[in-house]
Amino acid sequence: MELLVNGWGNIVGLVKSFQLTDGLDVLVVSFIIYNGIKLVRETRAEQLVKGLLILLLVWGVSYYLNLHMVGALLNYFFQFSVFALLVVFQPELRRALEQIGRSGLGGTAKGWLFTGITGVKDDVDLRQKLTRGINAAVEAVVVLQKQKMGALIVFERQTKLGDIADTGTVINADPSAQLIGNVFFNKAPLHDGAMIIRDGMVYAAGCILPLTKSDKVSLDLGTRHRAAIGISENSDAVVVVVSEETAQISIAVNGVLTRNYTRETLRSELENLIIPEQESSEKRSRKIPSIRRTKKDEE
Repeated sequence: MELLVNGWGNIVGLVKSFQLTDGLDVLVVSFIIYNGIKLVRETRAEQLVKGLLILLLVWGVSYYLNLHMVGALLNYFFQFSVFALLVVFQPELRRALEQIGRSGLGGTAKGWLFTGITGVKDDVDLRQKLTRGINAAVEAVVVLQKQKMGALIVFERQTKLGDIADTGTVINADPSAQLIGNVFFNKAPLHDGAMIIRDGMVYAAGCILPLTKSDKVSLDLGTRHRAAIGISENSDAVVVVVSEETAQISIAVNGVLTRNYTRETLRSELENLIIPEQESSEKRSRKIPSIRRTKKDEE
């Protein structure tokens, strides 16, 4: 009975001393844990986290039961395993940090750069460039499909692919179906590599992409498809692949490959994935003129 009274007293004391900062602290920790679980789900790190949780449970039991040898062994393991985990799971950690950078403040900052304080014209120009790049790629892909020529086109989004572009040849040219088709012509010097389209411009060609290391990829997929999945696993890029053997058009996003696109479905999917939503820019366009009018009235 005395134990229950003491426990209730501790709970009451905790509630009385509870402050707003404590609630904020709980919310932040909950947010970090929730997003941490989302980041490791369906990756190699998921099984690792499960193993670490089991070891933490064993460590807690050993501490409670005064199992000094087991506790000491686990202490040494946790101290030295951190560095090994950083090396072994470097790709997963890199992808997790990139996802954090692409979300939250990163996305907000990019939105302001598109429209921002300088006006809406930059956003409109960007949409036009992106649309022009998509149209050129779609027309070129359809021609390459008919001729059964392979192609690998990477649409860069928030994650910059400068290190990938350095493995090829920087072009930085206006997009056109003829240019893209000539690059992937089977006797062209750059046809074996990937093309990078940045902000609607043909930025580089002949680039080498990292191959996926996933063991869940179908065995009938060739090097182009494995490279498309690989770069989409390590970045937020949208990758279009034309198979040289089957002439199928595929798209890889976030490590997932979808196949059998037509001209219409390919264009629609690329526009949905690459072009920013119109609604947010319209809201900003209504806000920015109002700010300018206010400043003008004050003058």
